[in-house]
Amino acid sequence: MEQTTAKKKLPALCPKLFAVRKELTRAQLLKDLVAGVIVAIIALPLSIALALASGVNPEQGLYTAIVAGFLVSFFGGSRVQIAGPTAAFATIVAGIVATDGMEGLVISTVLAGIMLVLMGVFRLGALIRYIPATITEGFTFGIAVTILVGQIKDFLGLSYTEAPVETMEKLTVAVSHLHTVNWQALLVGAIALAILIFWPKKLKMIPASLIAVLVTAALVKLTGLQVNTIGDLYEISSALPSLHLPAIHMESIRAQLPNAFTIAILAAVESLLSCVVSDGMIGSRHNSNMELIAQGIANVGSALFGGIPATGAIARTAANVNNGGRTPVAGMVHAVVVLLILVLLMPYAALIPMPTIAAILFIVAYNMSGWRGIVHTIKTAPKSDVLVLVTTLVLTVVFDLVVAIAVGMVLAALLFMKRMADVTESREWKQAGDEINDPQSLRLRHVPKGTKVFEINGPMFFAAANKYSYALRAKDVQVLIIRMRNVPAVDATGIETLSELIHSCQKSKISVIFSHLNEQPAKAMEKAGLIAKLGADNICTDIDAALARAAALCDGTEKDTEKA
Repeated sequence: MEQTTAKKKLPALCPKLFAVRKELTRAQLLKDLVAGVIVAIIALPLSIALALASGVNPEQGLYTAIVAGFLVSFFGGSRVQIAGPTAAFATIVAGIVATDGMEGLVISTVLAGIMLVLMGVFRLGALIRYIPATITEGFTFGIAVTILVGQIKDFLGLSYTEAPVETMEKLTVAVSHLHTVNWQALLVGAIALAILIFWPKKLKMIPASLIAVLVTAALVKLTGLQVNTIGDLYEISSALPSLHLPAIHMESIRAQLPNAFTIAILAAVESLLSCVVSDGMIGSRHNSNMELIAQGIANVGSALFGGIPATGAIARTAANVNNGGRTPVAGMVHAVVVLLILVLLMPYAALIPMPTIAAILFIVAYNMSGWRGIVHTIKTAPKSDVLVLVTTLVLTVVFDLVVAIAVGMVLAALLFMKRMADVTESREWKQAGDEINDPQSLRLRHVPKGTKVFEINGPMFFAAANKYSYALRAKDVQVLIIRMRNVPAVDATGIETLSELIHSCQKSKISVIFSHLNEQPAKAMEKAGLIAKLGADNICTDIDAALARAAALCDGTEKDTEKA
């Protein structure tokens, strides 16, 4: 039996590549090859643009697509996931690089990778769904705003020497220098934006971003327009990614833990969301824990080989599916093709105009913003959810993701507890009950003289303690029945309240009977010693047994087994 169980558990952390190896026919391999090449062409301009938005050199975006893209496909829990640099990380990466340099980024990314691996090993993949959608929507829209603001300078060709880090500072400086607009840069940016928006859907096999890059690069080169290109601002390297081990100290680890936590959460949320989307497209099912392990390995590898944080990219994954990719081979081919482009064609990246990069990132920001979902939530969701969404969004823009996610989670938790406390109640049963349609009501039952019945509805936890602490005080009775059929859970405060109640009743010579304990409350009370203190006879399965026990105690036909 043990061997059989072990065998059943092994596939739980098996990479999808090995699980689908029987499906790797010649026809499917050809489809995966084509899909991988097309996705690589799509990933090329995006990886460069996202690297620049993250404050690093353009080739580092390609390093990320190569290393992380290959490792996620090889070890991942999805058939079709494509990983690489994404817009979600641009703001936080830029902030880390500006304050702590590349060493700080490497340390924080490696720590995030370790966290992701541990999340997968300890089967925490399912817990990601407990992050409220309002927080995800809020920080995603906030990231989109920060990306947009960060590209205003390049799109308009503004001239200033300041290098602000915070989004609001960037906006303030850009607005104050609007008089320095380079109209030639604006023209190039507008042309790129028009191509990105109006490129025919019938030609979607050729990415609009690639066409925008080729057209505007040729325009600037041939006409001599005074527009900054990547080569004017950055040194272009076609060198292969090489291993770099950072100098690690406890102080640097402690300093980067908040950033690492944010990167890990973002990577987990975005990659698993991408997996869910792709599952719906191909009718498959991903392994969330194996995917987290793969994302962790990929982020460690990316950081050590000169890349930046990576995660599953929804748009590139969808392109993979739409072009026939059905196995992880497509993602591995995509990484190899990007590697070939790096080695053979990277010097030509110097010709790409900066306004074109800004235009590409404008479209990325628009696509990731999810503004329709924001509008729908504001119109239909409770005010408390809207408050969480708006708070997370504003804090992401004004401060950073670490603050936004922390405050958003705390606020969401507090509002959830308030909601639970609002539905928790404790009431005394009356002889003439009003629960006419409830077969378990007291309406047709006789409550023995000297007996009171209290029913608690909702979880017994600290936020609702005031709802039942006073109602459960019994006076001038012989027996107190506490009915808990609608109590799904009890926390330490609830146990403490029940313990105080039992102690108070024992001092007043009042017998306490519990009716219909659910599993969690029963275990919690047993662990706290309350059941042993009351005696098994005073723990009844339903209200009829509890009333019969109360009648026996009131008549004196039975002795109470409560222990002093």
